[in-house]
Amino acid sequence: MKPLIGITCDLCDSPNGQRLFSYPTYGRAIEAAGGLPMWIAPSQHDIPAILDRLDGLLLTGGDDPRTEPFGVPSHPAIVPVESDRQGFESALLSACDHRPELPILGICLGLQMMALHAGGALDQHLPDSREDWHRHWNAEHDVVPDPGSIIELAGTVLSKHRQAVSDPGSLTVIARADDGLIEALADTRKRFAIGVQWHPERTSDPAVGSALFETFVTASRPARSSP
Repeated sequence: MKPLIGITCDLCDSPNGQRLFSYPTYGRAIEAAGGLPMWIAPSQHDIPAILDRLDGLLLTGGDDPRTEPFGVPSHPAIVPVESDRQGFESALLSACDHRPELPILGICLGLQMMALHAGGALDQHLPDSREDWHRHWNAEHDVVPDPGSIIELAGTVLSKHRQAVSDPGSLTVIARADDGLIEALADTRKRFAIGVQWHPERTSDPAVGSALFETFVTASRPARSSP
């Protein structure tokens, strides 16, 4: 049985009200890795029941998280993610603390939400702190694994972000950009919980693109306790 992977969605305004939104590249990457994608709408009703039906959870990319819920004012230049989505994904991560066996893959915003949930912090506006910030805005660069990392993540990635993790909190840094920026984190208390700052679904280097989805889907196969 193909593992069922829940994929978080965005919300966007339309003339008839809010719509769910996601890029099909996430689902295609899960399918190519042998999984069955299922998009999940931002709703905080009975999140444990949602997780009970999933074999893995993919936290997708998006706009910038508001940091007030984590005790820090948001930078005035952020493009804030829709508030219902942020609340939903925060609730998902809290529920996952009680489900350490459920594999998680966080991408871009997903990584940042994982770090904030773990007590970490963000550099909220890279143009303020790095002259070379444009290297991370819809551009390719290399990543290298940190010594002793639980997974070898090395190659050329495509990333698009104005923010970055400055403090991983209780998570472990497992890869950095070639300029030292944190690019991947892991929660070593869980069976598989990895976040990456780049977009593996749009990265052509298989070592840090398709292979990451394959590892995630493989980890998701035994997660369900019943056949």
